Amino acid sequence: MKVGLVQTILAVLALVLVVVNIMLTLGNQSVQAEVSERQQYIAQSIQLNELNQQVVGALATMAMKSNDEQLKNLLVSSGVGIGPEPAGQSK
Repeated sequence: MKVGLVQTILAVLALVLVVVNIMLTLGNQSVQAEVSERQQYIAQSIQLNELNQQVVGALATMAMKSNDEQLKNLLVSSGVGIGPEPAGQSK
């Protein structure tokens, strides 16, 4: 009788552990999916940042060549420095 009770308790414990394992696995999968989405977003942001820098550079060049005051003001208001470099600070 005692052996049967011990076996039943062990079987219930094993079943509980299986259920816990399934729940943890499902939780892990959702976290992995979220991390994957964030990694993709970061990679795309880096690519877009490089493109944005090229676009701003092209706009700044156009503004300087055409002496377009509206475009210069737009770039300056967006935080882009335009104009000749101060003396002694050449690249």
